[in-house]
Formats: sequence, structure tokens, C-alpha cells
Amino acid sequence: MSKVTTRAALAVAAGATALLAVPIHGALVDAGSAPIPFDDARLKIEYNATDGDAGMQFFVDAEEWKDVQITNPSGHKVAEFTASQVIRDFGLGELFSESAEPSFDELPFDQFEQLWPAGNYTFTGDTIDGQKLKSTFRLSHAVPDAPIITSPSEDQTVAPDNVVVTWLTDASPAPVDVAMYEVIVTDDAVGVPNPERVFDVMLPANATSVSVPSEFLTPGSYTLEVLAIDRGGNQTLTAVSFNVA
Repeated sequence: MSKVTTRAALAVAAGATALLAVPIHGALVDAGSAPIPFDDARLKIEYNATDGDAGMQFFVDAEEWKDVQITNPSGHKVAEFTASQVIRDFGLGELFSESAEPSFDELPFDQFEQLWPAGNYTFTGDTIDGQKLKSTFRLSHAVPDAPIITSPSEDQTVAPDNVVVTWLTDASPAPVDVAMYEVIVTDDAVGVPNPERVFDVMLPANATSVSVPSEFLTPGSYTLEVLAIDRGGNQTLTAVSFNVA
């Protein structure tokens, strides 16, 4: 991040039209200037077929922003993020956040979709130097079917030099268009002083297997997730647990 510049306000003499401007990276930003797009502004549905729940994920990225609002296709605010106190003069950059994930017993998926209707979601915000930000993202309800993991099986014990994750080719009907798979293997032995150890790889849509490096694996239990990711960003995951001898 560049060094934060000192705010300045310029106004013409009384009786003339006022012009408010602030410096941003050596330039002046007219308060009435057109908004610029975020570097990244999107949301996506994550459907957890194993746990039976779903959540909405938010991604925002811009240079030194201080506040962001997200409105749904009806214009109702659905989320707001603000930099406050000590970071307000420095702003924020990348942000990832995720909604709570009530089970389908509490919130069936069709009701979840009603809470998050398909259509254009508008991201608006301001930088610490007064630049307006605005982007639009189109959310769809195209959610892939649950990946079917064929290896390893639930609670299977495998040798560290022979862990190959396999799954069946996606058969989701249109309009779903699976663009890629993500495979995540997490060491369950997490806790102080041990940081989380994760093997995470993105694969093309025609992939049906991936080998987990033996260098990553030590004896113990692991959680495997395979995510099918639609071209629009929505994703569905299936998870199994396995052991390494």
C-alpha cells in the first residue's frame, strides 16, 4: 500500500459552485467524479452436500477502501463493511467473508435461494481519499450436483505414498457448467503450536483424480473435500475423512 496522503479540501469563493477535491496518490479526486470499479467484487453460493447446509461468500478488493455496501436486485442492503478506529485512515484491501450456514432442516435450500435471489448485486463504496467505487455482479442459482468421491472411502486407512483422490465426472444438468474442481486435504492434527496444514489444488473440468504428495502426509487423520465449481462461481462440496498409517 502507498503512504496515506493528507486530506485536503478546496473550495471556490462564496457565490460560486463549490468543488470538493482530495488528493489521491498525487492526483485530485473530484467529489462528483464517476465511480471506478472494484478490483474484485463478487459473491457465490457454497453448497455443502456432506453437512447439509449452504452459505453465501463475499469477495471485495480495492485500494484503501473505508466502506462497502452490497445491495440485492431489489435494492435492499444485504451486507456492509466498514474500516473504523485505527485502520480508518489507512483503509482495507482484500476482504473475504461468509454468511452463517444453518442446516437445511432449519433453512431449506429453496428458502435460502429466496433470501438470495438471482440477479444483479451492486457493490458500492469509498476509498479513504474520497474516490467512489462501484461494481455489479450477477448471481445465478446454477449450483453443481455433489461430487461423488470414489477414493479414498470414508475412514479408509492408506499408505502415505499411495493417496490418490478420485471422483466421478460431473453430470449436473444445464444451466450448470462446471469449470473446475478444487481438492482440499486438511491435516486434522491442528492446534497450538501446530498450524493448519493444507494441500489445496485447482484442477480443470475434465479432471477426475489427483495424487496427494507423500511429502505432505504424516501418520494421522485427514479431511478431504472435493468441490465442483460452476463457471458463475457457485460451488458444491463433498467431504470424507481418511487415515494415513
